[in-house]
Amino acid sequence: MEQKLLIIYTGGTIGMVNDPETNSLVPFDFENIYARVPELKKFDFQVKSISFAPAVDSAMMSPDIWIKLASIIETNYHEYEGFVVLHGTDTMAYTASALSFMLHNLAKPVILTGSQLPLGTVRTDGKENLLTALEIAAAQKNGRPLVPEVCIYFQDKLFRGNRTTKYNAEHFHPFRSDNYPALAEVGIHIKYNYPYIRYTTEEGHFHVSKKMDTSIALIKIFPGITPWVLNALLQAAGIKAVILETYGSGNAPTHKWFLDALKNAVDRGLIILNVTQCLAGSVEMWRYHTGIHLSAQGVVGGYDITTEAAVTKMMYLLANCNDTEEIKTNLNKSLKGEINI
Repeated sequence: MEQKLLIIYTGGTIGMVNDPETNSLVPFDFENIYARVPELKKFDFQVKSISFAPAVDSAMMSPDIWIKLASIIETNYHEYEGFVVLHGTDTMAYTASALSFMLHNLAKPVILTGSQLPLGTVRTDGKENLLTALEIAAAQKNGRPLVPEVCIYFQDKLFRGNRTTKYNAEHFHPFRSDNYPALAEVGIHIKYNYPYIRYTTEEGHFHVSKKMDTSIALIKIFPGITPWVLNALLQAAGIKAVILETYGSGNAPTHKWFLDALKNAVDRGLIILNVTQCLAGSVEMWRYHTGIHLSAQGVVGGYDITTEAAVTKMMYLLANCNDTEEIKTNLNKSLKGEINI
């Protein structure tokens, strides 16, 4: 039986073409994808598409749109062998991370990709990204998908989605995954890094979580941070959790006012997750005196999680756990391969 893949176009540069009447970029109709990308006809699988209307600029991405996207995958899950999500690059790592936590018992590829240049331009990177993402989404061995997880594919690397960060707005390599190896490298051949691919061991059928709680704040520590800035965020109305971006392996100032502010927030029931500002490395609060002080105030260590994964994991846990202790327990677990413990 012929395989079927579903392209879901949310928005972003890859879906833009030049309108000759206005000489401006506009989204093209993915129903005509075979005319725009005739190379698709050479594949031995069928491609269908769904497009968001209107298209969503990635800067406007939100949990409501993640839920819509997850619901589309849920509705079509048993009809298609794999999914390719076309998305703007600015928030792609957030969306990939969110989907990884929302999709349970996932046994099919969900590959996010996009481009730095529109599909309608001569030097576009979009065509290669789209074709290779589809080929990876269709790849099977003994009737089972080779990469049954949420991934980002760009240029010549396939990364686990919740391990990625966008680091470059100029090059055709916009994403990095410094704390986890690539799942595949693409050249003349596609070489899969099988030991690092996640094959789910969860019990039960595929299902989707459709609740996310955005009652969080993201605080980046910097030299000279003031008490009123820190307290304004820690005491903001409705805040339930804070992602605290610290230095190096989880270090922060040890001023009495700083530690007191954190302790008071934790005592009020706020969850504070310590993540590093560095692209690579892990939070190890036991290593230095400054980190030990944070641990003593009740701050939770985030291991080697990316900020994007930390934000979306916290939103997911706040919406789907029963109490603070359950949330903290899950923050110290690798739920979808997002951290090394």
